[in-house]
Amino acid sequence: MSTGGIHTDRIDALLERARREIDAGLLPSCQVALARDGELLVFEALGDATTDTRYNVFSATKPFVAGVMWTLIGEGAVDPATRVAEIVPEFGTNGKDVITIEQVMLHTSGFPAAPLGPPAWATREGRLEVFARWRLNWEPGTRYEYHPTSAHWVLAEIIDRVTGADYRDEVQRRITDPMGLPRVLGIGPDVAVAELRTAGEEATPAELREAFGVDELPATEVTDAALLGFNHPAAREVGVPGGGGVMRAADLALFHQNLLDDRAGIWDPAIRRDVTTRVRNLLPDPFTGVPANRTLGLVLAGDDGKANMRGFGHTCSPMTFGHNGAAGQVAWADPATGLSFAYVTNGIDVNVVRQPRRGIALSSIAATCADPR
Repeated sequence: MSTGGIHTDRIDALLERARREIDAGLLPSCQVALARDGELLVFEALGDATTDTRYNVFSATKPFVAGVMWTLIGEGAVDPATRVAEIVPEFGTNGKDVITIEQVMLHTSGFPAAPLGPPAWATREGRLEVFARWRLNWEPGTRYEYHPTSAHWVLAEIIDRVTGADYRDEVQRRITDPMGLPRVLGIGPDVAVAELRTAGEEATPAELREAFGVDELPATEVTDAALLGFNHPAAREVGVPGGGGVMRAADLALFHQNLLDDRAGIWDPAIRRDVTTRVRNLLPDPFTGVPANRTLGLVLAGDDGKANMRGFGHTCSPMTFGHNGAAGQVAWADPATGLSFAYVTNGIDVNVVRQPRRGIALSSIAATCADPR
């Protein structure tokens, strides 16, 4: 059934698919949000949660921090071609003095696994000391490898230096407040957040071979133990810029909705057009071999038939942009339909084959909930 170009039967199918793992007892809870024309069409909480519950969204945080950078670029306060060390001299050690802001934002800067955790991450002094120790894994600009947290720690420091304020406060002042959304980074202990829990069973070698052609996945800092660490209020209060955001699915969907038309008037139109349409990084992912399709802070679905390998649904248009997060968090907007979609859960499904397939299935249904414009 369709009303005003919205397919209510597809919305029902979307919620039914989201309920599957909740009803099966695999995931403790989730939220689903779908928006269009600046308004929520759907916002549902399933399982042990309400629509007031907030979730750790991990790397779906990254566009909020990038969003502050876009405002600074639009103001002329930051040039992506500038070398990071010109703004943060402490960073320019061990060959890192050649790295540009653009390379950091494109994940081509060459320090994907550079570590930064507690207690150093809690203070600027601690972070800068760690920056100085970081070394390159390869020549900046020559390869793409996803930087789970390291790149956005650098962006956070750039924001601090350029604005003279705290990056967490700047995300609120420049991004979430104008959108009418709650604070998402640097959350106090008084905010109720869904407790993260592991769920399910690990994928078998046979499942990994069928899905990825390997018997085991490469090592990464994004381990279940690292994700569970965000259950601690102190970790959420730090506001890890690459993965520490705390919010509802509605907040994610409305953020991406604003990227479609900027009703809140946050960004220079040319900058918003650039970051939502211009792919600057086509280098291949070292694991999948699929081109990264990255803009200055977002991922584009693309028209090469590989959108699902980038976390999008099979039915999303090539123009769809967004950024997912670990443990199955999904967030995107599709200019073809005007829809934005978000799915968040506190269940860390340890089956690394089943978890991404769930996100692709949800996105594939969500993208069909409205007719193209």
